[in-house]
Amino acid sequence: MPTLARWRTTWTGLGATPPPDEVHARLIARYAEPHRHYHTVQHLDECFARLDDAAVTVEHRYEVELALWFHDAVYDTHRPDNEAQSAALARDEGGRAGLSPAVLTRLDALILATRHDASPLSPDATLLVDVDLAILGAPVERFDEYERQVRAEYAWVPAPLFRARRREILEGFLARPRLYGSETFYARLEDAARSNLSRSVRALAT
Repeated sequence: MPTLARWRTTWTGLGATPPPDEVHARLIARYAEPHRHYHTVQHLDECFARLDDAAVTVEHRYEVELALWFHDAVYDTHRPDNEAQSAALARDEGGRAGLSPAVLTRLDALILATRHDASPLSPDATLLVDVDLAILGAPVERFDEYERQVRAEYAWVPAPLFRARRREILEGFLARPRLYGSETFYARLEDAARSNLSRSVRALAT
């Protein structure tokens, strides 16, 4: 589980006094909501591990970290605005902690970049998106677990509709010239991610 010590370090790195410890506790509780199966503290742990391991230079490292903390804070598969709601929560907490308007604006853009509906517009956003999509290039066993976790989060969707929509999403990723914007993630994960996605698309088509 992402630790309270790391939470405090993120805020200190931003030059802000960390919010009360209960803010961290409430955030972790969100990632532990019972309807979640992939968008959990496991996902946060994996994201921070990838971030720590990435040899990528960015301008605002701790802003990327804070965006990671909040990027899936709101997650409801019945609504289309989870990222916007997560960004709003981050802005509220950041404002109360005294972050500047410029930092809050960048934080908002970072979290919205995890909608994955457009190319990232900055090195910071590129790193965040690469970290968030690192699961696509995970070892086969973990990727298959991820696919089962996503299905569980959409258990309310009838199987034929889920398979069709999921296949469309994965084929959309495969159609991109490259999945990872940074050279580090591209070199490490691009081939594995394309193999995983192709295998999943074939399974969804049968």
